[in-house]
Amino acid sequence: MNLKNLLVVFILLSSTLLKSQDLTPKVFYLEKIKAEMKQEWPKNRTINLVFHGHSVPAGYFKTPIVNTLASYPYFVLQQIKSQYPFTVVNIINTSIGGENSESGEKRFESEVLIHHPDVVFIDYALNDRGIGLARAKNAWEKMIHAALDKNIKVILLTPSPDQTVDIKDDHTILDQHAAQIIQLSKLYKVGLVDTYSLFKNNTKAGFDLVNFMSQVNHPNENGHHLIADEIMEYFK
Repeated sequence: MNLKNLLVVFILLSSTLLKSQDLTPKVFYLEKIKAEMKQEWPKNRTINLVFHGHSVPAGYFKTPIVNTLASYPYFVLQQIKSQYPFTVVNIINTSIGGENSESGEKRFESEVLIHHPDVVFIDYALNDRGIGLARAKNAWEKMIHAALDKNIKVILLTPSPDQTVDIKDDHTILDQHAAQIIQLSKLYKVGLVDTYSLFKNNTKAGFDLVNFMSQVNHPNENGHHLIADEIMEYFK
């Protein structure tokens, strides 16, 4: 292979590597926390995971039913306890049904940071359609900054589906919010769970979206399992 061809190969490999580095690698992001979760008594400590968002992480299924134990934060708890039997872990759910990220940001310090979380999960995009991309970005950035300033790990979630929005269309308002959240995760080098892509890919593969939904805008148990399983990629 001549020098010119070698240069082309080097450029292509470099480009691929840079793209793969855009998102924080899941296997490394919670490395220190996972190590602590393996510690046995008396060396272990309590790990706090805070889920901050709207009705979906709050556990609303078919409103007004709140199915707490079948929501993704508690599926995560079950899987963590199976994988890390020595850990003491708290799932702290500060989510409020109907809330958007601006409201969530206003109580971020008093109701989220007060718990001294090890990891904060933020899930507001579904309701942020009402305030628009610019205002949502501002609120998400404030919460990210507040957490990172205290050396807290952050994992952002793109929206779960709304059946009034065609999930097979890649140019909807939910796609725009998802894209903005992905960019925030790259910019601040924080974790990402691309919930919207999970549901979109399953739908494009031939699965009926209704099989993952309890009502028009709330996942059912199957949908929550999808989200929880993706979150658990960070704890492997």
